[in-house]
Amino acid sequence: MADQNKAIRAVKGMNDILPPESARWEWFEDKVRALMHRYGYANIRTPIVEPTPLFVRGLGEVTDIVEKEMYSFVDSMNGDPLTLRPENTAGVVRAVAEHSLLYDGGKRVYYMGPMFRHERPQRGRYRQFHQIGAEALGFAGPDVDAELILMCRSLWRDIGLTDVRLELNSLGQPQERRAHREALVAYFEKHRDALDADAQRRLHTNPLRILDTKNPAMQELVEGAPKLLEYLGEESLAHFDAVRRVLEANGVEYRINPRLVRGMDYYNLTVFEWVTDRLGSQGTVCGGGRYDYLIEQIGGKPAPAVGWALGVERVLELLKELGVEPDVPGPAAYAVVPSSEALAPAMTTVEALRAAGVSVLMHAAGRDGPGSMKSQFKRADASGARYALIFGESELAQGLVAIKPLREGGGEQRTRPLADVARWAAELLTA
Repeated sequence: MADQNKAIRAVKGMNDILPPESARWEWFEDKVRALMHRYGYANIRTPIVEPTPLFVRGLGEVTDIVEKEMYSFVDSMNGDPLTLRPENTAGVVRAVAEHSLLYDGGKRVYYMGPMFRHERPQRGRYRQFHQIGAEALGFAGPDVDAELILMCRSLWRDIGLTDVRLELNSLGQPQERRAHREALVAYFEKHRDALDADAQRRLHTNPLRILDTKNPAMQELVEGAPKLLEYLGEESLAHFDAVRRVLEANGVEYRINPRLVRGMDYYNLTVFEWVTDRLGSQGTVCGGGRYDYLIEQIGGKPAPAVGWALGVERVLELLKELGVEPDVPGPAAYAVVPSSEALAPAMTTVEALRAAGVSVLMHAAGRDGPGSMKSQFKRADASGARYALIFGESELAQGLVAIKPLREGGGEQRTRPLADVARWAAELLTA
């Protein structure tokens, strides 16, 4: 019986997002939706649970995500292996291929939602975390790579985010990576004693991932490793140069980082990250790149694609770190109801205002009645409302409601007729 009464808490690393913090999330999501509309990207929504082979095949068997971090289980009804999505590019590609969305040309889409990885929870890194991503599928040119990077730059401007820098690299094409891979293996074989256990394990399975090591003891060794850019052919270099020219023409500063490989195996050609030094080890705010072979890899018709994803928690954390406060408006009005007799006409008026598009927070009475006017005005002020609507006895007797400004610029207190709400509702919207 004791266990039945024990408080049930959220799973470690999976957090509740409560008011007023949730208002910051809504503000950010609204900014993203407006941005995507400007760039012509349509919303796509895919399932949270996907077949496990989608990620094993798409992300790569020897990636950290597949090896260590996925929440996978077997469906008790039919024995199918399933996984809570650890990222959403593979899911978007699966949906595009399954529904033949590219039959009439390329598609630009975006998504937002929760992802899941079994990691040690820390600042900016949680077991349930949220991503917003943009994917352009069916487009092979470097212009779309650059467009997606410029879109990120536009988002940072829209939300007032500073102190992020762009790092850029090219992973070339598979045959170029194979030549680089052979050089990497030969190089690291010569220094095998200096490799940590993780690097030794990956030496012959995925040596490119060794370049992404966070082990301080291996940094000097990795810096001296062969650079993939040295193995790129003319076409790959031309693609990379074209991306850079567009960025430079638009005043985007960047740094070429030859060690930038990203965490998934599906990337080719352009890869990029927006990073900051303000979040410690979780400094990657947004990352992405081109993945021209992923659609075919998971069973669709071959088609090029490129995209990015950002971590919502990290972006909002960085905004806090920078002291950027989102402009989250309170309700237009707060309804002050002095007596039980005023409740019916007050609610009728409030409903009419809401129907006209005015946000109104209604004072809620307790068991002992509506409470004092003083306490109601304190709540009205704390709500952030611009006006208090006062349904006092004298006002109601004349068929009126008093409108009291609670913020500067609201004008003088005035009265308006209850019977003609539609005519004066706009006053509360435009002030």
